[in-house]
Amino acid sequence: MAKITADTLISDVLQLNPDAPEILLSAGMHCSGCALAHGETVAEAVAVHGEDLDALLAKLNEGIN
Repeated sequence: MAKITADTLISDVLQLNPDAPEILLSAGMHCSGCALAHGETVAEAVAVHGEDLDALLAKLNEGIN
């Protein structure tokens, strides 16, 4: 089973978890439409947006099959 970590690229997050766009959007992160999604990690996106990394990772990993 894959796991989303701080080093996972946003583009991979969007492929791993079908609910990721909604989760990211609820955190104020418009990553699903961002041009940086292919080269930015979760940790980098969180640093820019000021979110709680551990809380976001927990939510993103809940929806992985």
